[in-house]
Amino acid sequence: MTVPPSWEEPDGCWAVGDRDQEQLPFSALLEDSAEDLYENAPCGYLSTLLDGRIAKVNQTLLQWLGYRREELVGRKQFSDLLTIGGKLYHETHFSPLLQMQGGISGIALELRTADGSRLPVLVTSTVKQDSDGQPLLIRTTLLDARDRRTYERELLRARQEADLERERLQRLATTLQRTLIPPALEPVPGLEVAVQYHFASPDEVGGDFYDLFPLAPGRWGFFMGDVRGKGAGAAVVTSLARYTLRAAAVSDPVPVTVLANLNSALNREFQEDEPRFCTVIFGLLTLDGEDVGFHVVLAGGGHPPAVLLRADGSADYLPTPGGQLVGVVPDAQFTTAAVELGPGDTLLLYTDGLTEARTPDPGGRYGDEALLEFARGLAPTSAPGAVEALNELLDSFGEGLDDDTALLAMGVPRAEHEDGEETGAERR
Repeated sequence: MTVPPSWEEPDGCWAVGDRDQEQLPFSALLEDSAEDLYENAPCGYLSTLLDGRIAKVNQTLLQWLGYRREELVGRKQFSDLLTIGGKLYHETHFSPLLQMQGGISGIALELRTADGSRLPVLVTSTVKQDSDGQPLLIRTTLLDARDRRTYERELLRARQEADLERERLQRLATTLQRTLIPPALEPVPGLEVAVQYHFASPDEVGGDFYDLFPLAPGRWGFFMGDVRGKGAGAAVVTSLARYTLRAAAVSDPVPVTVLANLNSALNREFQEDEPRFCTVIFGLLTLDGEDVGFHVVLAGGGHPPAVLLRADGSADYLPTPGGQLVGVVPDAQFTTAAVELGPGDTLLLYTDGLTEARTPDPGGRYGDEALLEFARGLAPTSAPGAVEALNELLDSFGEGLDDDTALLAMGVPRAEHEDGEETGAERR
């Protein structure tokens, strides 16, 4: 048998020629009637008179609703097919907008089927006009939205579950954070103490920590620290650091020795894992012999320096230069600084979330110089006054504060004058 050239492929396979393949769909379209396209379209078609009575409906919509054509045409209005809520919306919004605009599209409604079930649809209607611009009838297209409604419900359910999980994690993070921070500090006779923990995000556990606790009659230990990173890993280091510092201070309260013991503990605990380290200031408060002030010795391990606000209105950093990060190397070196804290003086410790807060300037950070200038504007002040002012400053950063910040202020109250007038520090 001789095969026509158009049916023979170059490689010897038998197939319809490319040109014939392209022409087949067009032939099928030419044989398709407009009436069949209307009746069996993949969407519902509906034509109503201006009063809403159904004048024409296609077979697709009849199948969706379960009605016969004679049950709808000339007997029901479009609004009769809607649920109660849909009827109300149709009367108050859909119909008035259609009359004013001449068309409305993509409205989500629900139809009531013959068996009483609901069919979600997206409705688009236009008003057909005559040659004089007078309205004749309303043409409506309805798209089956069941799959979309199912998707939306699944999406809503997934979102609700995600919200519940987020709330659970927030509660867990908050609870965990609170367990790492002392609920109340031990009172120190002759010393005003104020603290504040400013959360940057409720979703993450930060690594900032502090404490103030008695060691012996007339002697107290205190510290402020910041662990690298966030989350559960940081919480583990925070807990270890806090309790190690307390235990080490009871054993030997010399500040440099306390930090050395913490450094050894971190190196021993995390030597096989990713390095875990922190910055810490540890201090020793000793009551002066005259009971009117304190001798303070600080040891610094890579932490931002404390700020000393003097009774005479001056303020400056109290640096411990050369102090290395705690937990990085086995033989870390730490340095100390000593100061006398007298009446009207306040010592402020903080974490770097304060100085690293973003400012409106492009790429700008608040910085050490700005903090010192702020402190000089406060001095002289009490411990509560300093923390209150700094907390307002932290709030002013808004979204620029992207790291937790801890504040610990300790001040010696200035005595009242004999005539009862208070000093500026006590009025703050």
